[in-house]
Amino acid sequence: MKRNRVLYLEIADELREAIYAGVYPLNSMLPTETELEKKYQVSKITIRKAIELLAADEYVEKKSGKGTTVINNRPYNKLSRAASFTDILERSDKNVEKKTLDFETLKLTKDDSLFQYFGAKALYLSRTYAIDQQPFIYIQHFLPGNVKKIDQKNFADFSLYRLLHSNGFEIERFKDSFSAIVLTEEQKKILQTDSQIALQRNRQSIDFDGKIVEYSLAIYDTTAYPYEIEYET
Repeated sequence: MKRNRVLYLEIADELREAIYAGVYPLNSMLPTETELEKKYQVSKITIRKAIELLAADEYVEKKSGKGTTVINNRPYNKLSRAASFTDILERSDKNVEKKTLDFETLKLTKDDSLFQYFGAKALYLSRTYAIDQQPFIYIQHFLPGNVKKIDQKNFADFSLYRLLHSNGFEIERFKDSFSAIVLTEEQKKILQTDSQIALQRNRQSIDFDGKIVEYSLAIYDTTAYPYEIEYET
């Protein structure tokens, strides 16, 4: 019994990693139970337990006679019952475009506020989201300095949290705070706006040891498009 439990957990983990990596893309079908049995050389019951675990974590949806569909490919989707604003935009009929502005390693001193989180080195990246070619969100992310960088050209379509996950950082919870800010001239230029006020979200992503593994500042030009959140009941 113990061996079966270990097996189905291992298979579920492997399938989850394959979903993250795009082996099984969003809205695609997982192999059939028979195909998975042959691949892993295990019983049908073991495969079913692995699929049930993925379904419970809301990565797949299983329908009788139709197979198993991938419905989520992002790590930490169970941390919040709310759909993120960028998720909402990407599901809408709007043309949403991501653009990476900067991607570099920062050297920090004890005088830097981020030193308490990351020590002497942090990975920094900034990017914008544009709606129908109009920049609307400007985000700055700060990550641990030992996160392995990926090709900047490929980052636009890459999940930040998948990058953290692939580097061994597991997030237990998010802490968000919101405030109204006065835009600087540089921020106005990046967002291509004359607005004076914008909404800023400060996010801390915290691991199971209580350490911050991501700090980000996101600025939303809400005069161009309202900030929305969808909650599940």
